[in-house]
Amino acid sequence: MRITISGMIGSGKTTVCRMLGDILGYRTVISGHVFREMAKELNMSLEEFGDLAETDPKYDRLIDERLLDVAKNEDNVILEGRLAGQMLRRNCIPAFCIFLDAPLEVRVERVSGREGVDMQAAMEEMRAREASEVLRYRKFYGIDVTDRSIYDLVIDTGCMTPEQVVESIVSRVRGD
Repeated sequence: MRITISGMIGSGKTTVCRMLGDILGYRTVISGHVFREMAKELNMSLEEFGDLAETDPKYDRLIDERLLDVAKNEDNVILEGRLAGQMLRRNCIPAFCIFLDAPLEVRVERVSGREGVDMQAAMEEMRAREASEVLRYRKFYGIDVTDRSIYDLVIDTGCMTPEQVVESIVSRVRGD
C-alpha cells in the first residue's frame, strides 16, 4: 500500500512518517529533506530558496518527479510532502492519503524546538514558508494546499503524541 502524509509545517509529518515506516516496514521518502538539500546545495536559506522556487517551478517539479517515480515503482512506500497526496491523485496512483494539522501555537513551538530558534523567529519563518508554498502551488499547479477534500484521513495532532497519531493511522490502514 502506498501512503502519503501531507500537512502543515510543524504538524508532525516527518516524525509520523518515520515511525509509521518503521512499524509497517515501508521505505519512507521525505520531500522536505530534498527541498532542504537543494537549498543547502545553493547556499541559500529556506526562505531564499522558497523565493527562488516561486519564480522557477523546476525545483518543485524535481521533487515531484522523484516522488512520482517512487510511487510508480513501489507498492509499499510512504511519501511525505505537501503535494504528495495531490500528485498521486492527479496521476491516478492509488494511495491512502493523510493530512496532519495542529493549532498554530503548537506548530510554532515544535518548529522552535526543532530548529533551535526563538518562538518569534519560528513564527516568521513558518509564515514565510507557508505563504510561499500557497503561492507556488496555486501558481504552478493550480492546487489549493488548504483543500483537504482529497484526503482519506485528517488528524489534528495538537493534543496527541506521535505514537498516538501513528496508532490511529495504523488502525485505519489495517482496517481495525
